[in-house]
Amino acid sequence: MITIQYHHLVAFAVGLIIAFFATPIARRIAFRFGAVNIPKDSRRVHKKPMPLMGGLAIIVGFTLAVCYSFASKDFTEFLEYLGQPKTLGLIIGALIIIILGIIDDLKPLRARLKFPIQLLAAILVVATGTRILSITTPFQAGSTHFSDMSAIMGETLAFIISVLWIVGMTNAINLIDGLDGLAAGVSGIASISLFIVAVIRGQDDIAIIAVSLVGAIFGFLPYNFNPAKIFMGDTGSTFLGFMLAVLSVEGTMKSVTVIALVIPLLVLGLPIFDTLFAILRRISNGRPIGEADRGHIHHRLLDMGLSHRMSVVILYVISGALGLLSIALVDKGLLPSLILLIIIIIFVIGGARNLTEVEFTESQATLQKKAAEGEVIETAKMEAASGESNKKDSKE
Repeated sequence: MITIQYHHLVAFAVGLIIAFFATPIARRIAFRFGAVNIPKDSRRVHKKPMPLMGGLAIIVGFTLAVCYSFASKDFTEFLEYLGQPKTLGLIIGALIIIILGIIDDLKPLRARLKFPIQLLAAILVVATGTRILSITTPFQAGSTHFSDMSAIMGETLAFIISVLWIVGMTNAINLIDGLDGLAAGVSGIASISLFIVAVIRGQDDIAIIAVSLVGAIFGFLPYNFNPAKIFMGDTGSTFLGFMLAVLSVEGTMKSVTVIALVIPLLVLGLPIFDTLFAILRRISNGRPIGEADRGHIHHRLLDMGLSHRMSVVILYVISGALGLLSIALVDKGLLPSLILLIIIIIFVIGGARNLTEVEFTESQATLQKKAAEGEVIETAKMEAASGESNKKDSKE
């Protein structure tokens, strides 16, 4: 049973309120220091310079929400927790990612420079204890508990996979940050899914961190949804990817069965798929993996004729459906999850065929409305001109 407690709501509210009021400050800081994205090519959808570093508001809202929630819960325990090697590793790793993101927003850095620094941050986090401990066989005869199952992944392999997972997710959220509100919304939906999974499993600490992240994202989103007033920049996108990776490792990937490993893959399925597809696409075209292009999922939806907002909403729904599947897998088991998956696929296939038609019809209606408004304006101008002409003739 899913039981959302009072302190979860408080963490959400604190994150939301602080991020909401911190975003205009972040916007002013971005303009003050020249962290502005100027559209230089067709890959960029926006047409005017946009301030970056909106991620600062998310970071501040999230950090204060987490600190307040844990400190008010048990202040002594909170202080002890801050002094633990794992916590220090997470804090230092997150700081590395944040500083790197700020520098990249001020002056864009090459991927070959950013990747080693992200790798260092991930290694630091994993080395201090945030890692997948093992993946265990799910169906060993006569066994019902994880502790009785045989490990199929050694410590070294677990360490490597944990590092690659964190670095991969850090960049995956950054790659889908191509439309107003897309990366923030998808990250928010993923955070909600991780929060619910943590609540179901009784992982209260993970639930507090996840819901604090949800609140901070939702506080920022009103400024970022189309038409955006500010972008989160690499400061926000890499931080969100980093935190979602850490949350999924701590919440769902510690000594799990192969089936349970699917949970974070579903929750973060959209950015994972888009990243893998981008890598394969660039390799097949003989281009560097880190080179930006216009082949991402959101670009393809726009090229199909869908509007900016419709493209974002479609990707929200897909991300939400994947998150729902992950929750069903934890709460209901494999068979109900498969039934839900089949139902979703049927409606997705049926609806996808008519999306462009709906969008085209709406576009036609909009054009007709504008044309009608234009005709009214032209008629009014002609009548006004005619009236002036008649007045002039009468005077003569």
